[in-house]
Amino acid sequence: MLLTAQEVKELYGLHRNTLLNWEKQGLLKPFKTPGGRRRYRKEDIERLLGMFGDQINPEPPKVILYARVSTRKQEEYLKNQIERLKKYAEERGWRYEVISEIASGVNENRRGLQKLLNRVKNGRVEKVVVEYPDRLARFGFNYLKAFFESHGVELIVINGEDHEEDRMRELAEDLIAIVTSFAARVYGARGGKRK
Repeated sequence: MLLTAQEVKELYGLHRNTLLNWEKQGLLKPFKTPGGRRRYRKEDIERLLGMFGDQINPEPPKVILYARVSTRKQEEYLKNQIERLKKYAEERGWRYEVISEIASGVNENRRGLQKLLNRVKNGRVEKVVVEYPDRLARFGFNYLKAFFESHGVELIVINGEDHEEDRMRELAEDLIAIVTSFAARVYGARGGKRK
């Protein structure tokens, strides 16, 4: 899998200068697009993080607060969700990092979720805190929980102040997204057969 420098920064917290330094030292060889833009192999980044990870980020926060909403209309709810998570962590004296995103809970390829999973996989997380299970994933929450536990990460669901109306609206939007996706597949497959 090839990543842009921005994607490397989002997933691993590595600055573009670090990538350029590794390139100068001969440790990293990016691919170049026809337009001359650099792309980095995910495997190469993770290999180098295994070698130099502690020197790059000596003490990353071990608690990740993860917040998510489905649409831009819910940005205010996202801000409030983050504030409740921060309050929970600060009351316990935890150092934390916030990963938040606006994306459907049925989308498994969310950037924020991928960043969180990579941090867990690289042993940089002790606890993940979410407000509700469906903030992490609409479906497959128990798979994610099992993944975290297999890496020694505690998953905490705090069930903060309930916003039932927002949650029901978001569930309806996710269901519409699922139906739309399946309809596109079905009608796309039928259209291909007619040709």
